[in-house]
Amino acid sequence: MTAVRNIRMLTRYNKWANNMLLNAIAQLPPDEVSKKRAAAFGGMSYALAHMSIVDQIWRAHLLGIDHGFKSRTTDSPGSLSALTEKLNEMSDWYIQYADTMSEPLLNEKIGFSFVDGGAGEMTRGDILIHICNHRAFHRGHIGDMFYQSGYRPPSIDLPVYIRDAFNEAELG
Repeated sequence: MTAVRNIRMLTRYNKWANNMLLNAIAQLPPDEVSKKRAAAFGGMSYALAHMSIVDQIWRAHLLGIDHGFKSRTTDSPGSLSALTEKLNEMSDWYIQYADTMSEPLLNEKIGFSFVDGGAGEMTRGDILIHICNHRAFHRGHIGDMFYQSGYRPPSIDLPVYIRDAFNEAELG
């Protein structure tokens, strides 16, 4: 088992877990999705928007381009369909990017500026792991919002993905 294999697997797991969660959210009454809550980022759609923004910020860092964001949050998260489209686009990008990685590339350090100021430096591998971890963290917040609404979130743990959807052959 190598870092390349694990990162490729994690990017695929994240797409699967996001899609499982997004499909479950789409089954909720619309007002539950947009409802303001005393929760992470103020509600489901706001947490999804934050995930999308952060995905775009880190993609820009990996590519060495300006992302244009002044904040990691938004007051206007957009529709669930628009958020779903953007999150899927980003998931596909991270899978394709991970598939181009080698051990030396994963260990290459990338310099960047944090949105709220200050310089940072991480390896490409650490950035990819962060993206996967970040999404999992906020899927947990959204899962809690399901329970607050009286609904049960989907089971999206890594072992469920490995059991139900993982295909080792996809990892190259």
